[in-house]
Amino acid sequence: MPRPSRSLDRLASKVAIVTGGGGIVAPDAPGIGEAIALLFGSEGAKLCVVDRDRARANHTVDAITQAGGMAISVEADISSASGCETAVADTIQAFGRVDVLVNNAAIRERASSNDTLDQVGWEQAIAVNLTGAWLMSRAAIAAMATSDGGVIVNIASVAALRAHGSNFAYSSSKAALLALTRDLAVAQGRAGIRVNAVCPGHMFTPIVADMDAAARARRAAISPIRGPGDAWDIASACLFLASDEARFISGTTLTVDGGVSSLAPLRAVDLIMEDEQ
Repeated sequence: MPRPSRSLDRLASKVAIVTGGGGIVAPDAPGIGEAIALLFGSEGAKLCVVDRDRARANHTVDAITQAGGMAISVEADISSASGCETAVADTIQAFGRVDVLVNNAAIRERASSNDTLDQVGWEQAIAVNLTGAWLMSRAAIAAMATSDGGVIVNIASVAALRAHGSNFAYSSSKAALLALTRDLAVAQGRAGIRVNAVCPGHMFTPIVADMDAAARARRAAISPIRGPGDAWDIASACLFLASDEARFISGTTLTVDGGVSSLAPLRAVDLIMEDEQ
């Protein structure tokens, strides 16, 4: 989808932290974290863009400020408690509060099979994708509890819902993130803190920019909704969950995949065959 162009100030006066929000120089195809930060900024939020790469974070911040928004960058390793605490502290120092946290930062292990995955790769994925989200949530919740509550949106994956037979650490960490989402929602609800998850499907983002045409066609063929999904689709889902329009929604998972995860396996085969004819 094209970048949403109309702003309704749905996050006016809100302060948001987006992890993994650094940008790649691809203005027409941002990454998910970058798109979330840009969309939130256009809707009136003040942003803290967290990334392990300062230059990438600054890229997103520059885009927000050039459009008239307010944003800071923080270089941090979210797999460490100190990195998460620094991100929240810097946000409070700059803007006075924390209203929204989007746990987007994630890594995928390089090994594609269980035979080639080693313990180091497993632990790295769990440290960033799961422990990092928990540590960031813990730090943000402490800040939200001193104000009027807040919102946490965890970026999971359809890999948490369906087996792909590969990327075992990534899939396991994302499935556990859904459990963390539900438990945090129950534990923090009375404090006015909502917690939800978004599960992106096969999105065409810079991370798959080098995908060959056949693989792109295969992804597109399996989707009941024609046309590829992209980072703006995920950003729009996050915007809804972060806004007051979702005030009574917590502990849920919003899947954004064009309907793919609803398909029966044989129907998926039918769709691919229809496109090949």
